[in-house]
Amino acid sequence: MSNSSSMAQFLLLALADRRELQLLHFWLFLAISLAALLANGLILSAVACDHHLHTPMGFFLLNLSLTDLGCICTTVPKAMHNSLCNTTTISYAGCAAQLFFFAFFMSAEFSLLTIMCYDRYVAICKPLHYGTLLGNRACAHMAAAAWATGFLHTLLHTANTFSLPLCQGNALGQFFCEIPHILKLSCSHSGYLREIDLLLFSVCLEFGCFIFIVFSYVQIFRAVLRIPSEQGRHKAFSMCLPHLAVVSLFISTSFIAYLKPSSTSIPSLDLVVSVLYSVVPPALNPLIYSLRNKELKVSLRKTMTGFFSGEKNCLFLL
Repeated sequence: MSNSSSMAQFLLLALADRRELQLLHFWLFLAISLAALLANGLILSAVACDHHLHTPMGFFLLNLSLTDLGCICTTVPKAMHNSLCNTTTISYAGCAAQLFFFAFFMSAEFSLLTIMCYDRYVAICKPLHYGTLLGNRACAHMAAAAWATGFLHTLLHTANTFSLPLCQGNALGQFFCEIPHILKLSCSHSGYLREIDLLLFSVCLEFGCFIFIVFSYVQIFRAVLRIPSEQGRHKAFSMCLPHLAVVSLFISTSFIAYLKPSSTSIPSLDLVVSVLYSVVPPALNPLIYSLRNKELKVSLRKTMTGFFSGEKNCLFLL
């Protein structure tokens, strides 16, 4: 029997048994992470440099890119290291840090997506009050609330999870550290129930955000369909569809990962699902937003042109 105070390391799920497949996973993760770093880095540069993007949505998009970068940098480097070095170990402190930062960035991202939904709702349903409801100070307060809520929420979960005595070994059925997989190693019934209560409370909060998003989009689509001109409807849909696509990708992959029946758990399928919700969305979010946003596409083109030509005319106002 071992407990959390004496356990030195955890064993993560191996991405593959064959050396060739391990190297393939390394190069695949490297390509995805580089794409995510480049795309989100360009978003950050474009929003910071182009005054046309110094809007509430641009500000929240900058924060969203930060959470995407955080998610990628938390999980992928360790998985790449393990695949390249043919190992599955992670230290106790490293596991705690990985769990904390991944949960922190994921929680902050969902809060930011909810705030961005409110931004779209005000822009379309209450355009005359947009400047009042979403001024600079209001946007800063909402973003700060999203980050602070994610930090406190994650701190409670991490502290409670790693205070539990662990007596079911040290093998995690996941390629990165996650709360549900660590709970399976616990031998404290009261602590386990306490963490389950915290998880249920978190689910209720996230479900409340989900209901708010659904209700907001019902109102948005009703308002859009009342717009008389086809050009006006097209512009309104162009404002909302990227955000709706990002929210759908985030929620669907997370629900599949956490709500799938444990009785039908297959290691290879679980691995694919884990990659889908932890690695793929941060890489696809910038692409989704840039496809329908003309101002963002123009700014990204200017940023890339200036980068390759060596120009440095960026005004960092954020």
